[in-house]
Amino acid sequence: MQNKVYTLFPALDTFVKNSIQVDDIHEVYYETCGNPQGQPVVFLHGGPGSGCNPMQRRFFDPAHYHIVLIDQRGCGRSQPLGHVINNTTQDLINDIELIRNQLGIQRWLVFGGSWGSTLALTYAIQHSEHVRGLILRGIFLSRPLELNWFLAQVRLFFPEAMQKLCEFLPVDARNNPLGAFQALIFSDDKSISIPAAIHWNAFESSIMALLPRADSNQDVNGEIELARARVQIHYIVNHCFVGHRDLLAEASLSLAHIPTIIVQGRYDMVCPPITAWELKQAMPHAEFYMIADAGHSAMEAGTTSALVAATEAFKTKHQATHE
Repeated sequence: MQNKVYTLFPALDTFVKNSIQVDDIHEVYYETCGNPQGQPVVFLHGGPGSGCNPMQRRFFDPAHYHIVLIDQRGCGRSQPLGHVINNTTQDLINDIELIRNQLGIQRWLVFGGSWGSTLALTYAIQHSEHVRGLILRGIFLSRPLELNWFLAQVRLFFPEAMQKLCEFLPVDARNNPLGAFQALIFSDDKSISIPAAIHWNAFESSIMALLPRADSNQDVNGEIELARARVQIHYIVNHCFVGHRDLLAEASLSLAHIPTIIVQGRYDMVCPPITAWELKQAMPHAEFYMIADAGHSAMEAGTTSALVAATEAFKTKHQATHE
């Protein structure tokens, strides 16, 4: 699969905006594009809290795939933005099922990276009869070792990033940055919460890629930054509502019949490669690609190529079964 170099498909500006009221509080945005009669695929974004963006449509051949992208509760274009009441992993799984039924899709390919890989796995474990295959990147299972890495041990490689994160806080709060940022970001005073959210999000952005990224000159949207940080911290402090589960064992038992491709950056500092490696051991039938020159971002060249190659491989499998 990796002998050929793949790039993203051209920008896809033709899409249909949709929303669905999922409970008394939340309205979830989703969009569809590509071929309405094509092979269905659902894209599950990371974060938690990120929302979808136009680049993510481009992993899929629009002539072949019926592409569905969902902004999870509280994220992106879903409303109310940044709201964390009735916002759990099980709620998100229920939303995915509502949207699948709304679209009349029986089975679909599920594509998720980072937190999206957690959501994809938990969805597939619960609803494997509706999953044609899995494409997973930057595997995260919200285990203590992974959360401790992100919130503390990553300083072994990015001491300056961790120092910059903690310098935002009073000295006596720096031994518990998660708790301190939670208090600030959930403040009702936006002159406190928005700067804290921007600072929190910048930390993860600074460790995303193998090579340093140029600073963006784009204006920062404080409300979007705040929503992203609130949703992410809400999930982290609750271990993403799956920390009590052994998802590796569950995947081994429930997903052995689901075709799966795992893509992992060798130098991923957000989601350490050990988790992807252990998932491969739990799912020995899965194809596993460790990208030698990549960190966490899906937009690094090697990772992008492997992900597009994965969607092309599932396209070929789908075409073969329909001939």
